[in-house]
Amino acid sequence: MAYCLQSRYIAAMQPPLSDEQAQAKIVDIAQTFSPNAPVSTRDLFAGRIDQLLKVINAVYQRGQHVIIYGERGVGKTSLANIISPALRSKAIVARQNCNQLTTFPSLWHNVLRQITQCSEHPEIGFTSDTRKMVHTMDSKLGERVTPEDIRHIFSALPKAVLVFDELDRIADEDTKTLMADTIKSLSDHSVDTTVVLVGVADSVDNLIAAHQSVERALVQVHMPRMSVAELYEIVDRGLSGLDMSIDASARTLIADLSQGLPHYTHLLALHSSQRAVLQGKLHVTHDDVIAAMERAVTDAQQSIISSYHQATNSPRANLFPQVLLACALAPTDTLGYFSAADVRNPMRVITGKDYNIPAFAQHLKEFCEMERGPILERTGYPRRYRFRFVNPLMEPYVIMNGVATGLIKDTNAIGGRVAQKELY
Repeated sequence: MAYCLQSRYIAAMQPPLSDEQAQAKIVDIAQTFSPNAPVSTRDLFAGRIDQLLKVINAVYQRGQHVIIYGERGVGKTSLANIISPALRSKAIVARQNCNQLTTFPSLWHNVLRQITQCSEHPEIGFTSDTRKMVHTMDSKLGERVTPEDIRHIFSALPKAVLVFDELDRIADEDTKTLMADTIKSLSDHSVDTTVVLVGVADSVDNLIAAHQSVERALVQVHMPRMSVAELYEIVDRGLSGLDMSIDASARTLIADLSQGLPHYTHLLALHSSQRAVLQGKLHVTHDDVIAAMERAVTDAQQSIISSYHQATNSPRANLFPQVLLACALAPTDTLGYFSAADVRNPMRVITGKDYNIPAFAQHLKEFCEMERGPILERTGYPRRYRFRFVNPLMEPYVIMNGVATGLIKDTNAIGGRVAQKELY
């Protein structure tokens, strides 16, 4: 309440913005909040101190390597972005994104192409002069590349940190095996090089399945969804740098709608603060966030919109929209899973009726089938099934669409889900 009163007092003291000031501020806002790109500056990388320290500590322990894993959209790439510049003054740093066509030779050729080495050669003739030549380290590789080739090259180099992002996209199993063998070789020989692997997975096993021999060499850094405090920090840091303020209720609504995913925090902060400026003010209100939410629903990625309609459309009246919304509001475990029983209370809030599990069990089943996406995935066994969204970015969209279409009458109904996850 004190924060809210202080914000309103600040807003009341601010003179209206001129057109030129508003235009400049809108540009500044667009540069501050980045929903569609990984964060690259420490000022906007809220929280994650524990994960940051784990990675940095591992980098300076010989024989230790790092694997950063978690759901899509929780900030894994942003963590890698923050770490890389901080290390460049003390180590060779190279980054490489993986894809479905990545092979072991192509991966290491691309990495070593980023690393240069300078050598001196005597000039031709009777002179003591020398000339310097710069070449990239990939010249030391042939078409056939082995883990021992990689170990040999980096044994002769100063401290190096190599970041491989989107590891889960590698389709070639031989490449995964050779990567595991390379890490093991670097670790066993105490080479002063740290490999940082980044990928979407529930556990390390999902990323290095059948290669458990390398697990002891990996410091495992799980990236959970962001806490409410970390989401607040994104909003507060961004607005502070813009000399703007926000109501406490508006800030809470942004965090609740984001569901722990920084993409939506940046998106809602971007649109709500720009709306405030267009109205000639430097203070963001609850109404600004509602308008930003409606815009986010309208401007959502076509793939998200299409997936939602595929999951909920039916030729006759049905409960598919309500059940999917209840799934998005259901309390979950740290991996994002919920049970059918967890859906009952959100259904009661949404519909005003008390539905038993058999009333929506078929809906949950169909959400896991190809005809409706699948939009959910299922684990466990009958009567003990647990569910979660295939694409985590779908959850906030479903909730925002629920508010925009009137399925959620009171935005307070969406509060507390992220906070609940922190206590799970």
